[in-house]
Amino acid sequence: MYRKKNSKSKCEYCVNYIFDEYSNCYECQVSLDEDEMSKFLTNTFDNCPYFQYDDEYKTAKKQM
Repeated sequence: MYRKKNSKSKCEYCVNYIFDEYSNCYECQVSLDEDEMSKFLTNTFDNCPYFQYDDEYKTAKKQM
């Protein structure tokens, strides 16, 4: 479930999309089935059911 570092998509805003320093790529942490993986790799994975917006300021807001 790897995607090149420079690819642009909605995935880059997802909490499940993490940079792996070992492989030097971003990867989706969700276990996708065969059809979902095909869409992910071809950049046609719209309206992902696993998408969760990564709001890094959410924690900071709670601390105030």
